[in-house]
Amino acid sequence: MSEQLGSCWPFVGRGGQLARVREALRARAGVMIVGEAGVGKSRLAAQALSVLGGYGVVRALGTATAATIPFGAFAHALTGPPGAGENLLRWAARHLRDRAGGGRLLVSVDDAHRLDPASAALVHHLASSGAAAVVVTVRSGARQPAPITALWKDELLDRIELRPLDRDGVEAVLAEALGGEVAAPTVRRLAEVSGGNLLYLRELVHAGRTSGRLAVRDGAWRWCGELSLTARLRELVEARIGRLEPDERETLELVAFGEPVGAALVAGLTSAEAVERLEERGLVAAVADGRREHLRLGHPLYGQVVRDGCGTLRARRRLRTLAGALEAGGARQEAGGTGEAGGAGEAGRAGEAGGPRRREDVLRAAVWRLDGGSAVAPDTLLDAAGVALARQDPRLAARLARAAHEAGAGVSAVALLGQALVVLGESETAVAALRRAAGAAVTEGERARHAASLGINLAWAGADAEACAVLDAAGESVTDPALRREVGLYRGMADFLAGRLTSAARSPALPRTSTGAPETAGSPASTGSPAPTRAGASLAGWEAQAAALEAWVGAYAGRTERSLAVVHRILGEPGDVTPDDGWTVGAPHALPALLDAACAARVFSGRLAEAARTAERGMALGEGEPPVTGFGAHRAVVARLRGDVAGAARFAGEDAARLPAGTPYLGRCLAELAHASALLGRTVRAGEALARAERPAARWAFTWQPALQAAVWVAAADGDLDGAVAACRSAARHAEEGEQYGYLMFALHDLVRLGRPGEAAGRLAELAERVDGPLVRLFARHAGAAGDPGELRAVAEEFERLGMVLYAAEAAAHEAAAYLRMGRGTQARGARTRAWALARRCPGVTTPALVELATPELTPRQREIVRLAAAGLTNRQIAARLAVSTRTAANHLQAVYDKLGVNDRTQVGRLLGAP
Repeated sequence: MSEQLGSCWPFVGRGGQLARVREALRARAGVMIVGEAGVGKSRLAAQALSVLGGYGVVRALGTATAATIPFGAFAHALTGPPGAGENLLRWAARHLRDRAGGGRLLVSVDDAHRLDPASAALVHHLASSGAAAVVVTVRSGARQPAPITALWKDELLDRIELRPLDRDGVEAVLAEALGGEVAAPTVRRLAEVSGGNLLYLRELVHAGRTSGRLAVRDGAWRWCGELSLTARLRELVEARIGRLEPDERETLELVAFGEPVGAALVAGLTSAEAVERLEERGLVAAVADGRREHLRLGHPLYGQVVRDGCGTLRARRRLRTLAGALEAGGARQEAGGTGEAGGAGEAGRAGEAGGPRRREDVLRAAVWRLDGGSAVAPDTLLDAAGVALARQDPRLAARLARAAHEAGAGVSAVALLGQALVVLGESETAVAALRRAAGAAVTEGERARHAASLGINLAWAGADAEACAVLDAAGESVTDPALRREVGLYRGMADFLAGRLTSAARSPALPRTSTGAPETAGSPASTGSPAPTRAGASLAGWEAQAAALEAWVGAYAGRTERSLAVVHRILGEPGDVTPDDGWTVGAPHALPALLDAACAARVFSGRLAEAARTAERGMALGEGEPPVTGFGAHRAVVARLRGDVAGAARFAGEDAARLPAGTPYLGRCLAELAHASALLGRTVRAGEALARAERPAARWAFTWQPALQAAVWVAAADGDLDGAVAACRSAARHAEEGEQYGYLMFALHDLVRLGRPGEAAGRLAELAERVDGPLVRLFARHAGAAGDPGELRAVAEEFERLGMVLYAAEAAAHEAAAYLRMGRGTQARGARTRAWALARRCPGVTTPALVELATPELTPRQREIVRLAAAGLTNRQIAARLAVSTRTAANHLQAVYDKLGVNDRTQVGRLLGAP
């Protein structure tokens, strides 16, 4: 990337608007480009003018200084006094036309909202009279001289609203400016902080490069560390904020420290008028949140600048003010029974003394108090930590739990800290803290919560035997049924993580049918309790946790329909329904587990589109870092099966870069990165990723399995096919021992892909009776069709229908090999061409089945004829186009048919991608 970002900043992401500007200049008097400061109005205008020919261009700039002088913006272009009695507008227009030479006059004015009245009248005169084409830029929301407003109101100019770049636009600009791939989290962060404003984005990139926070790491540009602002960027933002009255500054500071913060709350602390003035200036914006109306800053960078402008004492005072107002509002609602806040359940109430009733209000008030230096009641901090963990923000939850413990909350705070640390991958720290606090657990509730937290941390760390011992002892020592159920659920989770799915499914903590089997949604002998009015409504925490365990077990055991029924009962369609806060506070790990189960169940049943949507929902889960369960691995699996293996490597690599070192989910992401890299022939990167994956992934059965299956393709990429087959057998054995029947069918199918269908056919046929969905049956068909090219073609077509393009290409290659063994060369060529066409949709991928595929050897003339034939031209028309005889054209086309093994011009065009 050039060090001179200002002069070389790329023009990317505005192709549609550029075309509109050029069209407007051809079709009418010109164009007005409207947008906020820094969005790229001037650059768009300059880019449009840079390629125009036949114009004499006069440029002008509206400034505050020139606005005090008649024709001040055009002073550089106007020489000599007007003639006696000459109309001033005609005089100015004549001078500008003279500067155009022999071409048509084009006047370009930046910041036309700042023009003096005479200059504004001149621009309007030129446009309305047709004396010149006009391009003007205007800042959104700025007061404009009446003649400039009339330009678009009277439809003299085409008006183009230039909005900030979206995330894709920011990614394109960054990739071009930095000259390489930019990591997705970095794109997301810079898009959010810059708000898509090109000027701010440029300065952020410059600041990041200067400070070293933005640099190439692991092959991509990544931002590491805190946001840094250059002095220039700070000045730009301060200039945009402008001068503030005292009540406006106080209002802006309250919003900067509290956003999103209730509009009524801020207006009560300052004034409604101040809020309205800031909204008019675009410094704050009102957004609806249910029955509430919240305020946010007009741009993310305003908050950084405003907060930096406050000293420590003033910042703390602002935070205490916000907390006090929120708490007082909640107390009034408790007393009066009315107000904006809502919510029910013990975890949502703020205490005997009253307080904010919405759970997020409990969290926000506690954080503001803590940051403001106020003492906070231990129970309040504990409640807030629970809400933070339910919102999938484990870092904040851990901070609040530590504060609660320091404030005297006791062993309950340590237990909750352990639940947060397990997500952060800090199980060893959690185990040490829980061991120290063991003696403080006195009541049954404390002992149960302590054991649950210690047990899950031990299980997370791979200490399965000790985890089970702790949980079994707790289950025997507590007498309260609800507490026994809670401990039992964690015992079931330990069984699941260790690969004892049958034991997990038999957990007495799971709901039972009258037959004694675990209850599932739709079971004929379910409890008979009325179904909730909507997914998840009025659900208790233990019910959600039990459902998560049931869904998890079902998904990885291959009972995908049962798993998805449970998920649907709790969440509706994942991604469409946000669960009620009541059960998420009581079961903070349930939501990610349910989504993980849904992803796995959908992949194992061949529902790739649904799996991708669910994985994206999981990737967006929570407001904090790190990602909760590495859903990038699921997204990578879907991309790999679809043939987008480079995309698979990207999804897995990005999540791996964000996950903490101590979590097994890191191993799963690294395993998928190794798998994708191996298929792309990046053997060094694949080996390194696999080596890094092994230790964390090995802790759990279902995270170890992707590493075992990645080892198959790492060996194959190194040319060690015997080693790949041995690794495949090992993966299948581990899957079977761990009751991971969904993974088992993939491991067995890998044997088919490696040319050993006889080893897998019988076992896949048996597995089809155990695993739900069409995919396992298709795998079994693939294994059983080794000598049947017709059946292999049907298998390839079914893989393609499911979106599994890579498997479809391999099955077509197997079809070609079967034809060759039968001595049927023509059919073999056709199958090879189909395999080649499918493999071409998997760019960069090489597997043993595809390694011998090559581009069909057509001459340039044959390819030209194919293109014309696929476009619908007859042989006679092709002959006329190419100046050859009709017979020659027909002969060429027949030669193509013979080479490719087809007999239809439409098939040829589809195979070769001809238009």
